[in-house]
Amino acid sequence: MKVLMAGGGTGGHINPALAIASIIAEHDPTASFLFVGTPNGMESKLVPQAGYPLATMHVAGFQRRLTAKNIRRNIKAAYYLATSQHRAKQILKEFQPDIAIGTGGYVAGPILHAAANMKIPCAIHEQNAFPGVTNKMLSKEVDHVMLTVEKALQYLHPSCAYTVTGLPVRGDIIRLDKAAARRKLGFDDSLCILSFGGSLGAGCINDAMAKVIPWHVKKGMAINHIHGYGGMGRDSFPNAMKQAGIPLKGKRLRITEYIYDMDVCLAAADLVICRSGASTLAELEAVGRGSILIPSPNVTANHQFHNANVLGEAGAAIVIEQKDATPDRVIREIEKLYHDSNRLADMGRKAKSLAIPNTNERIWHVVEQLLQKSKK
Repeated sequence: MKVLMAGGGTGGHINPALAIASIIAEHDPTASFLFVGTPNGMESKLVPQAGYPLATMHVAGFQRRLTAKNIRRNIKAAYYLATSQHRAKQILKEFQPDIAIGTGGYVAGPILHAAANMKIPCAIHEQNAFPGVTNKMLSKEVDHVMLTVEKALQYLHPSCAYTVTGLPVRGDIIRLDKAAARRKLGFDDSLCILSFGGSLGAGCINDAMAKVIPWHVKKGMAINHIHGYGGMGRDSFPNAMKQAGIPLKGKRLRITEYIYDMDVCLAAADLVICRSGASTLAELEAVGRGSILIPSPNVTANHQFHNANVLGEAGAAIVIEQKDATPDRVIREIEKLYHDSNRLADMGRKAKSLAIPNTNERIWHVVEQLLQKSKK
């Protein structure tokens, strides 16, 4: 089996593609893969690191706000668009895949469009509750659409064939139990908070935690706290803690730029404070953790807000828009949950109820359908 995987631009598109490739490889160890991405996106590093070949093509999105800089970008994007179909057909003719799967990002558009026109069985995977523009367009061309949540269906082509597969989650995320994780971190059984804003960090989450951590430490509250401040907080957050007289590491504290052992920290946590990217939410559901979600407003079509509301409407999360996420507001929500452990546990159970336990099998079933079609 020869499988072409297309997706890029962000980890939210690349990591699902890598996960789907792993699922296919588990079922068919002889399968060969070719990933298609842009030469400068995150995929140019992540895909080779995972051991897969990467073919590249130039694709860029159009800017709606017309400034001199954006006009130059749009000229370049128009050139890339004009040449993308030729490059896509070249890649497909050279690799000759049996099936093609796209996971979003601008690069998935031309390659899946060309594959569909060449009668290669195709599928896409949509990670978000509010689909990106590429997958919206492709939903009327591909053979099958895989969805993380059914809510996304209302934005796609009405006649598309679909399966709610969920989003693949790394196995190490769900293997650890809370007690073992806390022993590893040196924490006791008190409330454990995990807060982070991704590898780069999130300014609003750092601003809130710069007040939250001194608040519970100085009040002597029984709270263990892990915080990842990310690259953007590299200087400012340690300085804020120094000024507040708070150590970066202590009996109940672990404050670091990047959380390398997220599986352990997530397993140890009772409450998670974070953004609402699709992969993060899938992990919260898989382990069953209550959360305070602060969606990033700086994403296409505000899709993180739509993602967060899936958990918020189920009672699994408290959703606070960034404009409302003041330190005082976050402290109030934490304090209420600190004094109401039953509510927090219930949030975790509701998050767990949203998880799809057989995501891998559902994805493989879609792949099998594509393979059957390729043999006809």
